[in-house]
Amino acid sequence: MQAMMQPVIKDVVLLGAGHAHVQVLRRFGMKPLPGVRFTLITREVHTPYSGMLPGLVAGRYRFDEAHIDTGPLARFAGARLYQSSATGIDMQARHVICDNRPPVPYDILSINTGSTPNTATVPGADEHAIPVKPIDGFLRHFAGLMERVTENGGHRRIALVGGGAGGVELLLSLEARLRREAKAAGRDPRWLTFTLVSGAADILPEFPAAFQRRFRALFAQRGISIVTGAQVTRVEAGALQIEGRAPLAADEILWTTEARPPEWLSTTGLPLDERGFLKVDGALQVEGQEGVFAAGDIVAFTPRSLPKSGVYAVRAGPVLAENIRRSLTGYPLKRYKPQREAMYLVSTGEDYALGTRNGIVFQGAWVWRWKDRIDRRFMERFNVLPTMSVERPVAASQLAGPDAKEISAAAMRCGGCGAKVGATVLSRALSEIEPVLRPDVVVGMHAPDDAAVVDTGGPRLSIHSVDYFRAIVDDPYLFGKIAANHALGDLFAMGAEPQTALAIATLPYGLAAKVEADLRAMMRGANEIMREAGCALVGGHSAEGAELALGFAVNGLAAPDRVLRKSGMNAGDVLILTKPLGTGTLLAADMRGKAKASWVMNAIQHMTRSNQAAAEILHAHGASAATDVTGFGLLGHLREMVKASGVDASITLNSVPLLPGARESLAMNIVSSLQPQNARLGRAVRNRAEAARDPHYAVLFDPQTAGGLLAALPASRAAACLTGLHAAGYADAAIIGEVMPQSDVKQPITIVTAPVMPERGQRGDKWWSSPIRPA
Repeated sequence: MQAMMQPVIKDVVLLGAGHAHVQVLRRFGMKPLPGVRFTLITREVHTPYSGMLPGLVAGRYRFDEAHIDTGPLARFAGARLYQSSATGIDMQARHVICDNRPPVPYDILSINTGSTPNTATVPGADEHAIPVKPIDGFLRHFAGLMERVTENGGHRRIALVGGGAGGVELLLSLEARLRREAKAAGRDPRWLTFTLVSGAADILPEFPAAFQRRFRALFAQRGISIVTGAQVTRVEAGALQIEGRAPLAADEILWTTEARPPEWLSTTGLPLDERGFLKVDGALQVEGQEGVFAAGDIVAFTPRSLPKSGVYAVRAGPVLAENIRRSLTGYPLKRYKPQREAMYLVSTGEDYALGTRNGIVFQGAWVWRWKDRIDRRFMERFNVLPTMSVERPVAASQLAGPDAKEISAAAMRCGGCGAKVGATVLSRALSEIEPVLRPDVVVGMHAPDDAAVVDTGGPRLSIHSVDYFRAIVDDPYLFGKIAANHALGDLFAMGAEPQTALAIATLPYGLAAKVEADLRAMMRGANEIMREAGCALVGGHSAEGAELALGFAVNGLAAPDRVLRKSGMNAGDVLILTKPLGTGTLLAADMRGKAKASWVMNAIQHMTRSNQAAAEILHAHGASAATDVTGFGLLGHLREMVKASGVDASITLNSVPLLPGARESLAMNIVSSLQPQNARLGRAVRNRAEAARDPHYAVLFDPQTAGGLLAALPASRAAACLTGLHAAGYADAAIIGEVMPQSDVKQPITIVTAPVMPERGQRGDKWWSSPIRPA
């Protein structure tokens, strides 16, 4: 969670993570404005650099080299990162309407979402062609194309529609890569045929004739056919229908024709040109709309027409950043003066490139090296960020004494369950508290269970729990979901049906409108989770404080025979964990700008996933004991279970599922601020010295927020239970250990170590980590 030391005065919303907006973020990260809060709304959190797409397709670059990770960049800029797509803009209310979250209010708005190839005007193109933009969608299609080429022993006919620089460069890269991959797979690369189809009279129609001739010669040399003056009238499965010509057979059809803007722009009332692009003036401000800016392929630059090229978006970035700053500070806006003649460097899929500027054409391996150096230098500015300074409540120079280091580290304390008081401190502090003894309190404060149990005299027992913590994500809507889901986890672990919830909310001091917007979004997210669980939000309390925080006192109902406690484990049971571990280390890495945005977004998905269905499945398969894994980590909560049950247990370390990125984060020695206190619970491990040599031993002490359920159940029913969990969407649920009879040894837990298996949960990453790799 970003900690702002001043109240928020202005909200700047950046819609899209295009080439201009990444520069805005970096520049404001280097020189922030007090009281200004940035929010980046983007559909994909890894934003591709169009200049390196052909090299990525050709296998010259890895995925990370050709994409800007918006997670660390947003963290560096002090910006909130919302993974969402815009569906409209409410100009009256000054809200961005999104597809998966509440509207996002803005004081200043900037739009840099890019464009997509225009498939709408040709029947069948939407269904049968692969558009090159958005690039993330194209890369997924490209991964499938690669598999078809390498696994299919027959001919494969590939056609690309669009004869501009982007199409020419992409087809050359595609041809080089696919022939190489086919050969490596034992296929004859001559079975692949490539055709470029252009509606213009020649390829590269806006470039010098010498440039066109050299690419025609290159295409002939590489065996790539060219069909020009060919207007595609219809796209069918396996063929292109061309006006006045015979159909062109094609097994794979790529589309790189004239760009089109997103359809939702037409509903905003903003000024558009005849093709639907946003009209912007010489200062990149939308015409007639003070405080609304735009850049990149989405704009129609009214001073003069500009090509839809990333070159101009890159050049617009510094001016856009400066004009947003001037708009915030009341200074006159600066004019954007795009170059009259841009230089183009076009790669060929090999270590060779061609370039042109002002009618001069040049080529060679040196041009490729030059282009590669320019592109890498641009990307390095965003993927290798300056060291982040941490705002501290007390200046380091004012600190003295042995506790100075701990005090100065307070600014980096984790939120969520990483902000809990350690188990040892908590038990010592509460050991002398003697609550009133009441016969209707079945489970009270000194029991190790997840919730209190009270007998109210009816057929069902009343189950009570409370949770409260500081925000762990910058989106108040998602934070509300996580906080509500976390609070309900105690009820599900005890086998209860949620009944009511009371909220406890803390909001940082600020302008009333900003506080209201954050509170509304946070409580909307929380209520969505409560409604899904059938839990009534019946009231609560709010207060001002230093940081955004939220908690819930929840109440549930359970029949006496359904209550699951930590003390029910039996020797011979197996241990099942329903969610992967790693939220503590990932959130700590995110605070330091070291976590990939995809890791954090994946962790958020798990934190917002309810344990309700998992609890029902575990109960149906005879679970004897259960708990939800939260602040004290897997080992801390298991220790409570074995102690209460009078048994021993073992955990097979490489069977414990981990969130994507958790291994990498631990390898960087990044752990939650609660980790050291949790690690003291390692005294319960019998083979501690041996287990500690395993690099992933530390994950056992990682504090989880809205973690999964840890349950014991008979071994004979474990396989069926696991099948049920997987079918219900808990894809990472796993058997991680077993329960054994109590021994005479004081350490009741044994860690079984083994060679480390491939990281679980990476299936979604396969499309970039496997097919798209360096040659």
